Amino acid sequence: MTVSAPSFFTTPDGVRLAYREIGEGAPVVLLHGFSSTAVINWITPGHAAAVAAAGRRVILPDLRGHGDSDRSHDPADYPPDVVTDDVFALLEHLKLVDDEFDLGGYSLGGRTSLRAVVRGARPGRLVVAGMGLAGTTKMSGHSFADVFLQVLTDPPPADGTFPPGSPEGRITDFVARIGADRTALRLALGTAVDTPAADLARIDVPTLVVCGDRDDPADARALADVLPHSTFATVKGDHISAANRSDALGSAIATFLGS
Repeated sequence: MTVSAPSFFTTPDGVRLAYREIGEGAPVVLLHGFSSTAVINWITPGHAAAVAAAGRRVILPDLRGHGDSDRSHDPADYPPDVVTDDVFALLEHLKLVDDEFDLGGYSLGGRTSLRAVVRGARPGRLVVAGMGLAGTTKMSGHSFADVFLQVLTDPPPADGTFPPGSPEGRITDFVARIGADRTALRLALGTAVDTPAADLARIDVPTLVVCGDRDDPADARALADVLPHSTFATVKGDHISAANRSDALGSAIATFLGS
């Protein structure tokens, strides 16, 4: 099954965003995690192909500041919640209407998918992977955001490296390896808007909450407990390996969307 070359569209505020597609059938939009790309998060590990093989048209955008999308260094291009705005712009561009598509994402992509539903998107089903209640309701002070902000803002230690295996070191290596734009990522991180638990509790879309068993399953379970129509599952791995080194995530998503 072949992944399309990137297509592009322009958002209402003039930013050019990329997306790819694989498969045919009912559409599902899958958003990648922070600092990653559609290729790294969904295509290379085989998750997109697994969902497509279940008879789905899988749509895989690169978020603003990431991948093949524009990586502007102008702070004016990164207002609060603009990544969620971009989801609505993509739905409009593809003419995807209520209940005729599914929506999901990993980490920041899962958080953004929840934001989109709270703001009025109406997918038939929702997937929130690699994200928990704390990261959804309060980004500021969350370890995920704090580590990324430190890596993207502060210069590295004098010897140029963080301690081997440290969260800072792993993120620094990942950002450098994929050629990500540190300035664009830092600006994109600042667009995050928190979602109160009371708003999450009003989501009436069937939702899969799934995370690695060595990520933060307790926090993911807490998110599932708040969502009134949720299914909770774990796959093997930590926050990185559950997404990038296992085919279990794609299988879990395909099974849920087909159930």
